Amino acid sequence: MKRFLFTLLAVFALTAAACGSSDDTAADADDSTETTDTTTVDETTTTADEAVETTEPTGEPIRVGIITSTSGPLQGYGDQYVAGLEAGLAYATDGTNAVNGRPIELVISDDGADPETAISQATDLVGQGVNIIGGTVSSGVAVQLAGFAAENEILYISGPAASDAITGVNGYTFRAGRQSYQDVATAASLVESDGGTVLVFAQDTEFGAANVGAVEAVLGTRGFIIESLLVPATETEFTGFADQINQAAPDLVFVAWAGETSGAMWQALGQQAVFDTAPVSTGLADEATWPFYGDAATGISFLNHYFPGAPSNPVNDYMVENAATVDLFTPDGFVTAQLIVQALSEGGPDDVDAMIAALEGWTFDAPKGTQTVRASDHAMIQPMFTARLLDEDGTLVPELIGTLDPEATAPPEG
Repeated sequence: MKRFLFTLLAVFALTAAACGSSDDTAADADDSTETTDTTTVDETTTTADEAVETTEPTGEPIRVGIITSTSGPLQGYGDQYVAGLEAGLAYATDGTNAVNGRPIELVISDDGADPETAISQATDLVGQGVNIIGGTVSSGVAVQLAGFAAENEILYISGPAASDAITGVNGYTFRAGRQSYQDVATAASLVESDGGTVLVFAQDTEFGAANVGAVEAVLGTRGFIIESLLVPATETEFTGFADQINQAAPDLVFVAWAGETSGAMWQALGQQAVFDTAPVSTGLADEATWPFYGDAATGISFLNHYFPGAPSNPVNDYMVENAATVDLFTPDGFVTAQLIVQALSEGGPDDVDAMIAALEGWTFDAPKGTQTVRASDHAMIQPMFTARLLDEDGTLVPELIGTLDPEATAPPEG
């Protein structure tokens, strides 16, 4: 078989890379619910001789449920998401964390990447009168919450979870992050030839299945034969799977992985010389995974959802300066907050239909650049990036290769 004329690599950390289905994780979910009062004081300083004016929201708090992983295999992604959410809420409300004089109170629940736990938490929130739920980094959880939202007629804004199945699933579900199709379309921009065999190496989860489908939709139409090797999400030993890749000898290996086993997986691929067998494609994931790419790290072009130096705009500058953690999924939390504030300010917390109408077709400035909520199916149309890693005195540093316009990677409509 002819070989590809390029080498590209990308870890779909998903979480959504984005994000493994909790059906296949061994994580024990924590049912605890943490209430975060995000009310802040807006201080205006005049001159040294004038008093400082303090304005504090006095209306009844608006409670917003946030369900995500703050424990388990996707905890790192959840931490990034929450950090972005807090910074985004401050940005979207000019530091008041309030809408129309009413403070926004975030009720944060840990789903542990488990759908059953997430649905239980969502049920409790709706019972308390909550009309907006955001979050989750797990595609398996997000798909279940989307169905729950439609059944209970509440607004749901998915987080980093990347499954394509979330887009267009129903009128009550929106997404703050990108989806698998956008990842694969970005990777396809680096492919210099048509035809050959692509092996999708992924976890046997909702996220993994979404990536197989996206590769078939994007590269399958270009004459590639698509095969897959799916691994149980609970697996921790990957030598045998690496050997299977070598035996298959594909023209391209497309890796879609999420969670705490990423390091062991990449180490196994390196030790078994998979990089010598075929080019490997994946997305530039969160910073903690970069050392695990090994010697191949600096010779690869990655697709990328976000890294702090990729976009250049005032909103990104604000997030970088104000978020507690700035990494792959921080902008997804930030955008979630922007969507929440838009829905509440333009629609009102008690009118779900009005909140939906306020979000459909909305174009706004986000950390990644200009984004649009596509009205027909609620896809989040957004810029995507390609990047490389440079070795600067023993430290891996990302460098932007290019920015793809939002429409260049937009998923099919309908």
